[in-house]
Amino acid sequence: MSKYMSMENLKFILHDYINISQLCQYPRYQDFDKDSFDILLDSNKDFADKELFPVFREMDEQEAHYADGTIKVHPVVGKMMKSSGENGFIGGIFDHEDGGMQLPHVMHVANGHIAECANNHVTGYPGLTTGAANLIASFGSQEVKDMFLPQMIAGQWAGTMCLTEPQAGSSLSDITSSAKKNADGSYKIAGQKIFISGGDHEYCENFVHLFLARIEGAPAGTKGISLFAVPKMRKEADGNLVSNDVVTAADFPKMGQKGYCTTHLVFGENDNCVGWLVGQENKGLKHMFQMMNAARIEVGCTALSMATAAYYASLQYAQERPQGRRIMNSGEKDIAAGQTLIINHPDVRRMLLLQKAITEGGIALTMLAAYYQDLSHAGPEKDRAKYHGILEFLTPIVKTYGSEMGQVSVSNGLQILGGYGFCSEFVLQQYYRDIRITTIYEGTTGIQSLDLLGRKVVMNNGEALKDVTKLMIHAIKDAEKYDDLAPFAQKLKEASKELEQTVMHLVGIAMQGKHEEFIADATLFMEMISTVIIAWQWLSMATKAKEYAITANPTFTNEFYEDKIHTMKFYFTYELPKIKGLKETLLSPELLTIAKENSKVLV
Repeated sequence: MSKYMSMENLKFILHDYINISQLCQYPRYQDFDKDSFDILLDSNKDFADKELFPVFREMDEQEAHYADGTIKVHPVVGKMMKSSGENGFIGGIFDHEDGGMQLPHVMHVANGHIAECANNHVTGYPGLTTGAANLIASFGSQEVKDMFLPQMIAGQWAGTMCLTEPQAGSSLSDITSSAKKNADGSYKIAGQKIFISGGDHEYCENFVHLFLARIEGAPAGTKGISLFAVPKMRKEADGNLVSNDVVTAADFPKMGQKGYCTTHLVFGENDNCVGWLVGQENKGLKHMFQMMNAARIEVGCTALSMATAAYYASLQYAQERPQGRRIMNSGEKDIAAGQTLIINHPDVRRMLLLQKAITEGGIALTMLAAYYQDLSHAGPEKDRAKYHGILEFLTPIVKTYGSEMGQVSVSNGLQILGGYGFCSEFVLQQYYRDIRITTIYEGTTGIQSLDLLGRKVVMNNGEALKDVTKLMIHAIKDAEKYDDLAPFAQKLKEASKELEQTVMHLVGIAMQGKHEEFIADATLFMEMISTVIIAWQWLSMATKAKEYAITANPTFTNEFYEDKIHTMKFYFTYELPKIKGLKETLLSPELLTIAKENSKVLV
């Protein structure tokens, strides 16, 4: 079987870099230890090897489609939902009293990474069920919990997130779906939702849609949005399931992730759709952000997982494909010599190193963010607010770096294959098509960038940014202990100063009341800060690699640790310098993208 991910790299990040076993000291996670974590990871890898990876290409060829009023999907979706219920993948992170294992979020994300590397078409089905069930567990009444959670956690019923409407797109303040209170405390629901991932298929007997709508008389805008649990089938007093007037109108054919259905749902067309309020009236968007933020980390992870699998596919090709000859130091080619493998050509090695630097650096950041999610939930009470702030700050970066740079990574992998990369015989073209959606899922890159610069940088007087900066300073000091890492520590120190100067400049614009100018180039700021944040990850991993390489009983081989340090050097040489150009643009007085009144300029 072809390699699609590295368990060694994942375990290095979890155990050697982050040291997730530290979580086991807290009461919530005291049932776990390093060995139990590894058993879960290895078991998940075994399932991915046997069930998920073998049908990855098949799911692209036999795509999800609409027929006979429902969505037809690949049978592996049924296996995945059943297995996810049985092994605790869906409800693992939940409280014991809600039927969960109280598994750390970082382990949930790590298990997701393994499965997504194997087959990114299938993981969203149980993943969204986890998110929807977690919202109900967090904000639902006991009645609503009892109504939905047991079957969702068991994988019998699926869950979705229903936000987008045809006329509103990402502008949730413009949604028109409605809710009218019934005498029994439930609500009559009406509206349409589009682009609903995992919205229907034949392998679950019911679907619980987490649905945003306005209660009659609610305030305009986002302040008047409430959250409801709306099942496809509702349970009658006798226990039988009957239609809840939720109709699957269509599935959207897509250029990628063809095995992952994307539905158009119509609610209450016959005035007989019932939903139950989750949380408080008019607080729906605030509640939904719990699911959206978790989903943003998972989308970043999904993109990086696709890119990881693409890296190993292109690496295998480069190790097997002979073409051309190496250029000798004399400048001549030895025509008499046989063809060399393309992995020996410097430009191919550059592309492979870029893939490796993006994917491993991005996965490290993703796992670190999930680790802070655990600390914010179960760490020392006095530090939870700080950890939550760090998580909030890192979340849009995880999503954006993973999706944007994941595309760059896969594109480089396709380039390594040359003409074959564009042919359907080889898998790179599928990864290239699949990953394109990730910059759009759960808020586009532009939305994530506005969130980061417009909200996260300035929230609580910049406290989260200060805390992240302290973490980088700590990493720099650790690296300075080693002579061969000290020059790179200095480079990160200089980069953090460049970033600080840029932030101060932009915040100064905001303080002048020029808010449109402040956020005009938020996407460029996202690119700049993401590049620095990933440099922090690489310096930290290189320091750990150095530390473990000189211990008496290293976890991995010296070659493994040398590889980490080498990739760090590549990132600092080829990627980190790009922030200087971004800084120059961000500090420029030219306002070329802001629309001017009565201007005849087209853009």
